[in-house]
Amino acid sequence: MATLRIEGAQMITMADGDTGVREGWVLEAVDGTITHVGPADELHPAGEPDEIIDGSGCLLMPGFINAHTHAAMTLFRGSADDMALEPWLEEKIWPVEARLTEDDVYWGSLLGCAEMIRAGVTCFSDMYHIPRAGVRAAREAGVRICPSGVLLGIVPNAEDMFEEAQAFTREFAADDYLCVHPMFAPHAPYTVPREMMERVIEAAKEIGAPIHIHLAETRANVEWSLENYGTTPIQAMDEIGLFGVRVLGAHCVHLEERDIEIIAERQVGVAHCPGSNLKLASGIARTQDLLNAGAHVGLGTDGCGSNNNLDLLEEARLAALVAKVREHDSTAVPAEAALEMATLGGARALFLDHCVGSLEVGKHCDCILVDLDAPHLHPRHCLASHLIYSAQAADVKTTIVDGRVVMRDRELTTIDLDETYAMVAESAERLFDGS
Repeated sequence: MATLRIEGAQMITMADGDTGVREGWVLEAVDGTITHVGPADELHPAGEPDEIIDGSGCLLMPGFINAHTHAAMTLFRGSADDMALEPWLEEKIWPVEARLTEDDVYWGSLLGCAEMIRAGVTCFSDMYHIPRAGVRAAREAGVRICPSGVLLGIVPNAEDMFEEAQAFTREFAADDYLCVHPMFAPHAPYTVPREMMERVIEAAKEIGAPIHIHLAETRANVEWSLENYGTTPIQAMDEIGLFGVRVLGAHCVHLEERDIEIIAERQVGVAHCPGSNLKLASGIARTQDLLNAGAHVGLGTDGCGSNNNLDLLEEARLAALVAKVREHDSTAVPAEAALEMATLGGARALFLDHCVGSLEVGKHCDCILVDLDAPHLHPRHCLASHLIYSAQAADVKTTIVDGRVVMRDRELTTIDLDETYAMVAESAERLFDGS
């Protein structure tokens, strides 16, 4: 058995959303599972741990959870900026994606994993093409992944995509590797016809896997649904039975009151992506209303083509700030709520709160150490506030996933960055040559 102990740090456990700071607490994990989190004098170790990490001067907390991204789209970073969503997809993104190879997705995903690990992300929900390549990258990087191969019902090979999605999801649902949690990913109601959506729902029920889908991202999405279904995307999907299985809805920006009620009642997870929504001018989501209704809201970066980075702390800050502007209320989405969305809320949205999202006995040891020795983190009035309004991704010092140290003292332990940069450059040159 491999035992890891972290001592000397201040601690925020996020258990039941608690953002209180604990002093003198110790965390111990055996084979990746937390066996003790609490006062040092209550620890009764079976023996000396294999590794002791001194967290002095740091804050120990759950790792951040990126509830919606397209990791391999690091390849698209800066290639098509300042455009509206529909022409961005149809003119710039989809034509290049049609040329992607397995190696492209692998190296783009590995670069994304490196970026997320350095920013304290320990788990991410990835919707993208050639998902096996993304899983390979995540496994090698040592980060937890909820993978799903995107399904488009409007392309000539739609049936092949659906068959592959079933095979992929079935394979990894049966896998005993605990850091891979597969999903189905019909892209959106406007790109997946009703007949195929209903088949995806049945397949998800049979396999027992959740569904990851874009919902109500733009006004145009809502208008399309009104024309084709006679109601909003949320209500249309509810009527055809989508929410009869576990669903993670990405964006959920343009919502009516009934939409919010359905999301809360059906326990639909919401991946709020404020950075991407702002950059694409998609709108500002009704985050405070969703939280008030009891919805499970997490945070996502979206892909680097529409956000440009995978910094979840930035998303947490934006989530707090834009909600205040939208509501004309400085108390909307306070720091504590934003911090919960970045951790336990993301776990709930991904239906993984039984095993990650907080530091509790029995959960996987997915945690980070945030270096508090920085001018912007003094004086220490409120660490939850500092994390949301002051902290930066570079403040993350150590990242641990399932008890494995994947970044120690800001040095990645699982990824060769120089090789990754070189291979990503080769992919980008080929994909965008002459575009």
